[in-house]
Amino acid sequence: MASSLTRLTEIRRALPLAAAALLVGALLVPVWTITLTAPQYPGQELLIELYAYPRLGGDFAEVQGLNKYAGFHYPDPVFIEPNYDVSEAAIDVPEWLLGPVVFVGLALTGAFVAFAPTVRKLKAGLTAQLVGTITVFVGMFAFIQYRLYQAGHSLDPDAPLRGIDPFTPPLLGPYEVANISGFAWFGPGGYMTVLAVLLLATAYLARDIEATVDELPALARGLPGAIRERRSGGGDGAPDDRANRDRGASDGTDTTRETDRDRDVGGGDHVG
Repeated sequence: MASSLTRLTEIRRALPLAAAALLVGALLVPVWTITLTAPQYPGQELLIELYAYPRLGGDFAEVQGLNKYAGFHYPDPVFIEPNYDVSEAAIDVPEWLLGPVVFVGLALTGAFVAFAPTVRKLKAGLTAQLVGTITVFVGMFAFIQYRLYQAGHSLDPDAPLRGIDPFTPPLLGPYEVANISGFAWFGPGGYMTVLAVLLLATAYLARDIEATVDELPALARGLPGAIRERRSGGGDGAPDDRANRDRGASDGTDTTRETDRDRDVGGGDHVG
């Protein structure tokens, strides 16, 4: 038991566990936020908080009133009743329910990899987990962006504001609809998710070393020097070889000069 616990302090095992904790924690806080400004609320910013499951936070009720003017509606998770009113004209997004399944599944995978019984299985698990996690989140990102495209191109034709062109709200970044400006970005859960992926990438890079978490600060401090040494070619011994060749050539030149000088001296004595 003691040896197993000691192995879990290795960077390549501890970081997947930390990533798992972050992914589970991301379910407790908003993963995405949208900040809006509108003439109806002068000098005030409205904030919408979106979770990894069908739930909204912040000023979502006020924003829902603004959305009705443009004919834009919150999505309908279909199978459950969310904490906001759903319009009949809203697009269906039943996959929103799968958010917790994805996050918990990836967290369990991290725990499973951390307890791999052999180094070979650990390395294979770290590789598969990193590739799989990135693939899953890139796929989620693309699919959510597609749903936003659908929502922005399914505006209610009977909305009070007429003549609004279809639009695509970005998952990250600024946008404008009529006289409403918005900015979408990560929420706390989004940052936790990004950090979890970075930890998995670090564990993958450390898959061949047995360094523990206690040694991580020292490794981080030595990293810039190792990078500089590699960039200068110090790690392949080439400068030393060139220096040895230069010294050898210099020694040969000096020897030749000394031989010539001895020959001249010897010739002078013979003539005398």
